[in-house]
Amino acid sequence: MLSKESKIRVLENFYGIDYVFFGKPVGKVGNCCPVVKEEYVSIKGALLSVFVEMLRLMDHTPQSIEEKVDSKALNEMARKSAKNSRYASQKIVTTEAARKDIKIELKEALSENSKADVNKLVETKIREKAFRLAIDNLLVARALTEAKNLKAMNEWTGKIVEDSYKILRDNLCETAMMLLYDESAE
Repeated sequence: MLSKESKIRVLENFYGIDYVFFGKPVGKVGNCCPVVKEEYVSIKGALLSVFVEMLRLMDHTPQSIEEKVDSKALNEMARKSAKNSRYASQKIVTTEAARKDIKIELKEALSENSKADVNKLVETKIREKAFRLAIDNLLVARALTEAKNLKAMNEWTGKIVEDSYKILRDNLCETAMMLLYDESAE
């Protein structure tokens, strides 16, 4: 069972994910595409379910929280965490290693569709990479610093949880991109 502090962290991240992608709660994103929003929320819930399992495996033990955390404080914590995650993501996405990853993804995308608009594709791949890094930073980076049993993630169960996390994270980023940039979703 998760501690009170771990549960608060999960709730903070539930709200923080929206701030990473949209800078506001998903409910305040235009009313253009309710089906895509519903899919986004479903995937976000599934991702956080896997994240909870990850926290259990790693024996997540954050610092105790003495003050009362209400919804206003929770949203403020989420905004701050999301801002920090986006900032860290921007720094990482400009590294040479990230550029190489993006080039590989571009080559794969162009091999699938040689008629794609290269400029738009480059922009999309950079945004996708930045979003994936920001979500990883928001959810995993801090959890790793607050965990007692990191070796559990190297075991069979941990690897399954990590693979599930990556699949859901990628799906969440893709759905968020649809909400943000895909004109066909409107």
